Amino acid sequence: MALVAGACLLPALVPAVLPAQRAALEKIIQRRVLPNGLEVIVVENHGVPLATVEVNVRNGSFTQTPEYAGLAHMYEHMFFRANQQYPESEMYLDRAAQLGAVFNGTTQEETVSYYLTVPADSVRGAIQWLTPALREPLFLESELAVERQVVIGEYDRNESSPFFQLQRQMDMKLYPGNYSRKNVIGDRQVVATTTPEKMRFIQHKYYIPNNSVLIVAGDVKPDSIFAIAARQLGGWARGPDPFVADPIPDIPPLTASDAVVAEVQVNAVTVLLQWQGPSVGKDPKSTYAADVFSDLLNDPRSRFQQRLVDSGLWQGVTVNYYTLNHTGPITISGQTSPEKLRPALAALDSEIKKLDAPTYFDPDELKAVQAHRAVTSAFGREQASAFAHTLGFWWSVASLEYYMGYVDNMAHQTTADLRAYADKYIIGKPRITGVLISPEGRQRIHLTADELKAGGAK
Repeated sequence: MALVAGACLLPALVPAVLPAQRAALEKIIQRRVLPNGLEVIVVENHGVPLATVEVNVRNGSFTQTPEYAGLAHMYEHMFFRANQQYPESEMYLDRAAQLGAVFNGTTQEETVSYYLTVPADSVRGAIQWLTPALREPLFLESELAVERQVVIGEYDRNESSPFFQLQRQMDMKLYPGNYSRKNVIGDRQVVATTTPEKMRFIQHKYYIPNNSVLIVAGDVKPDSIFAIAARQLGGWARGPDPFVADPIPDIPPLTASDAVVAEVQVNAVTVLLQWQGPSVGKDPKSTYAADVFSDLLNDPRSRFQQRLVDSGLWQGVTVNYYTLNHTGPITISGQTSPEKLRPALAALDSEIKKLDAPTYFDPDELKAVQAHRAVTSAFGREQASAFAHTLGFWWSVASLEYYMGYVDNMAHQTTADLRAYADKYIIGKPRITGVLISPEGRQRIHLTADELKAGGAK
């Protein structure tokens, strides 16, 4: 997460802020697991008379073989269509309007979520509204035909973006042989030819209570929500654990560096450097280090930013780790000009090589970004709807327990931990280098993918 200039807190605030984080969460989060395995999480927030009801399912592109590429996303679209209780989708949507609901769904690599925000006195109706879509979807061929075109329209809009073209090529190289597991938008042909049978396969395998969580956040009482959930969803039939019967294979380690050059009519040059990062399930300690590491390097006052951006070589540089259970990417992205590209890459490579130096990270700067992360996490809990989304993501990708200890574990990271993370995942490790540049700019500087693959900046 990028830091805002001047937003870091004084290091002296750290002892007062950080130890209270888990205790604060335990005061507002209550959870129960129904006999069928459905976890129910309730967050009380009486600030406004609204509540968000969200269901997260451990599904997404990470479950996709090539013949299912994009179908987790297609299923999300079909969720809001006809079901046994509402055999016409217009009836289903009319009921949402009667509830005063604002609703949507999202598909990511390792979670699919469905949520609606309603007046607090409509929470029972909101849970009732979600229930038949979870348990009894119809997957009518007529509706599937419509949604195919909607999803293909989204695909077309993504494909028109030059950044999409660059990222797709990079993902294919970063995850060789496993691109379908990172390809949320999917494959056009797979989407265009999907069938109701494929939708039912996804339903029966992943849309089961013991692979799902119900989150209700807002102006509610936990005991009431637990009772409603038991009545509405307690009869939802438990299924075999999809990841025991059919384990998701590990992403193989990247064995060699590679490069991509995408030519598009753009003014600035965009550069992406990506490495395979840690798995939150296998190496959680490194995921905490990764986030602190990114925060520290993104601070405008850091030596990393001063040497790269303040020097004028880069217009901007951002460091990010995307937390996933199945190998999240580490990304350094930046913008420069064609004429500055080579010296900018040389300076970036020089900084990367220094990231394990004992004096590279300043302990006081580390304490400041840790305090800032604690405060931004606390602010994130103020809006019930956003907090429901946060909990759903972490429940799916890691666990609620991981999230409960997140800020406290971030606070325990040391400069030695950051250096160890850089050594383990970045310095000298295979990477994919991507450059988005205009055809004229590339021709003017005679840029080749082989040059970038070899480390660039010759």
